[in-house]
Amino acid sequence: MQLGTVKGTATSTVKHPSFEGERLLVVQLEAKDGRPEGEPVLVFDRLGARKGDRVLLTNDGALLQELLGRDTPGRWSILGLPDGMNAR
Repeated sequence: MQLGTVKGTATSTVKHPSFEGERLLVVQLEAKDGRPEGEPVLVFDRLGARKGDRVLLTNDGALLQELLGRDTPGRWSILGLPDGMNAR
């Protein structure tokens, strides 16, 4: 699990079939000290996170496949929106 900050939404006219109808966000991962870590990642979101929100993520692809109910090459998904950490 890792914390990250939502930078925005992702849209595409051409995508893997398993991504159809799913809400995809661009999230910047954070190091333990809160600084950005690596490149932003594409994340599946079914919790309604918004730009600027801090989110709890997992890169467990098996968990994502279970959540979606189908095979997918996707890897990252939002597990939660930690209390008191969002800038709404």
